[in-house]
Amino acid sequence: MAHEKTDKSELIRRLIAERWLNLQAGRTLVDRRGGHPQHLLQDAPTDLSERANRKKAMLQRSHALRIRTLLPS
Repeated sequence: MAHEKTDKSELIRRLIAERWLNLQAGRTLVDRRGGHPQHLLQDAPTDLSERANRKKAMLQRSHALRIRTLLPS
């Protein structure tokens, strides 16, 4: 504590934070945030990794949702 020039509680907080980061270091951001939602990529085309294809798919989904909300049930 004298070397760090801090009190005991602050030193413990820093050690816990460092340890937590070390434990999390091998995981990707998506893994650390809980992974992808189960339904997100279900039935998705395999070429969605390209931006133009994602944009087209999002526009189609948007139009489908808009039509569904405009039509009476």
